[in-house]
Amino acid sequence: MRLFERDHTHPATNERIGSLADIGRMIDNLLGPDQTPIRFAVTGSSRDSYRYEIGILEGTVPSGPSMFDLHPRLDENTSAFNAVLIVPTGIGAEIGGHAGDATPVARLLASVCDTLITHPNVVNASDLNEMPPNGLYVEGSLLSRFLMGAIGLRPVRSNRVLVIIDAHPNERFARATVNAVNAARSTYGLKCPRVVVLDPALPVRGEYTQSGRAAGTVGDLERVFNVLDTYRGEYDAVALSTLVDVDIPHESYFSSRGELVNPWGGVEAMLTHAISTLYNVPSAHAPMMESTEVANIDPGVVDPRMAAEVISLTFLQSVLKGMHASPRIVTGPAEMSQSDTLTARDVSCLVIPDGCIGLPTLAALEQGIPVIAVRENRSLMKNDLTRLPWAADQLHVVDNYWEAVGLMAALKEGMSPGSVRRPLRDVRIERSPATKWSGVGLPTPPRGASEQ
Repeated sequence: MRLFERDHTHPATNERIGSLADIGRMIDNLLGPDQTPIRFAVTGSSRDSYRYEIGILEGTVPSGPSMFDLHPRLDENTSAFNAVLIVPTGIGAEIGGHAGDATPVARLLASVCDTLITHPNVVNASDLNEMPPNGLYVEGSLLSRFLMGAIGLRPVRSNRVLVIIDAHPNERFARATVNAVNAARSTYGLKCPRVVVLDPALPVRGEYTQSGRAAGTVGDLERVFNVLDTYRGEYDAVALSTLVDVDIPHESYFSSRGELVNPWGGVEAMLTHAISTLYNVPSAHAPMMESTEVANIDPGVVDPRMAAEVISLTFLQSVLKGMHASPRIVTGPAEMSQSDTLTARDVSCLVIPDGCIGLPTLAALEQGIPVIAVRENRSLMKNDLTRLPWAADQLHVVDNYWEAVGLMAALKEGMSPGSVRRPLRDVRIERSPATKWSGVGLPTPPRGASEQ
């Protein structure tokens, strides 16, 4: 079994992207019988066409629902204000495209929420994970399915975390990874039933797509799936640490001052998407240090967004901290209806970088969830969100995350965001022509009844 990415250009329908059902049918027609889509992004669009990039799992897997299946929410639960924050992995986002550098954004947005739901790319900072106390750490494909209405999230006190690592050519780095697990066990009480070593190492390679996004290939996935099947009753979440082969020298990456897209994150996301999609468990990945030579590099004082990477040896602690209390995944109607389970019905808004179109954005569009797009968080994605068929007042494009927080506060209070800006527009007044009322819409009185 292997993972890889494929790109495709598709004509726009009436200058617009199709529905999720339309996209699902189109991609089904593109893929072979043993190919399963596990990741999807619209990397660029115009009035005439849309450019897609699709992460594909190739190999025989149990059949299941399509990742494009939408379960419409009937209404919004307004008893709490819950927001979803997404910064897609591997798109070179100005904020959140490096090493957990969107964490301050997560903590700021969480201050006006009852619950903030976000994903590893936002808060994973190597040895650091400063997830807000009212935050939920949800793997990216699970977060998409959550917004699609296909799964629910149930908060937990803790998880049993299975750790899977590569057999490293230099035993020093394998020992360091085990030490990171033991450090988590001895400090915040991580439950780890076992560490499983993949020998030989899993073939994982980070590459760039035509759009410049980080993606890659993974081979021999059946070895990972065999481990997950063997120990299925022992774990609630999965943390992985494997070698990732990339072409970019580390010195070049760190000296780029953030101009280069992180080459590791995209293929990491592909791997966890495959695991979480097939097993319905939280998962996250950290790359292993490649060699002593890389470990001994002195990059000097780097861009602050990269600093968490250069002070770590294993990059794993943020993953373990996130997996420790990542919410349980529920799928049955009875479980999803329980009061302690969050579903798409409980989502009050989605916050994304401007220009990003993937499953979360399209799910929000069709679910009627308000979307806040932040211009300042620039990335490789080249889409005009205003071309999507939004309902009135559903899309809000703001300059920065400060403004996003204010807009969220207005939505939470049920206020029109424009009411706190000046000038305040005049209300529209329309004059209705004089016509005789026909009584359309009133029930017809029974024959013989008198009108009151």
